[in-house]
Amino acid sequence: MNFRTLDRTDFEILHLLQKNARLSNKQIASEVQLAPSTCHERIKILQSSGILRGAHADVDLRAVGLTLEALFFIELAKHERAVVDRFLNETESIPEVRRAFLVSGRYDLIVHVAVKDIEHLRNLAFDRFTSQPVVVGIETSIVFDSRVRNELPFDVLEMSEGSSLRKRRVSV
Repeated sequence: MNFRTLDRTDFEILHLLQKNARLSNKQIASEVQLAPSTCHERIKILQSSGILRGAHADVDLRAVGLTLEALFFIELAKHERAVVDRFLNETESIPEVRRAFLVSGRYDLIVHVAVKDIEHLRNLAFDRFTSQPVVVGIETSIVFDSRVRNELPFDVLEMSEGSSLRKRRVSV
């Protein structure tokens, strides 16, 4: 396995892309004071190493007719790795599922869904979740409002880990 060291410039590139994934390579290179070819190579390495996994559009769910968001708190009957992995894979394939979390505590999974209305939510819960033999319990909470932060806390990481943002080894 090859290792590469992340430096401050790599973290600056990540920071810029998290704020605006539409930036051109030329704009990023200018911001981090690199030649465009060097910047492009760094971005390719960040992608191939799995650090930079993609860029996504932030869609207004209400504008496309998904006016209700909810969280399903799911309790599973079995906690065997194969059962949990299969259930997570099936959950991930459901179009209404925005995100699924395997968690510790009272519930085993928290699943964030976006649906058209309360009837859609009810049908989704019954048809895709409670009908699964591995599901022994489900509670639903309606999301009234939410806030998302997509940027990494680089300042906090720097304070807690000293010089870790200057050099960090990653698999390439």
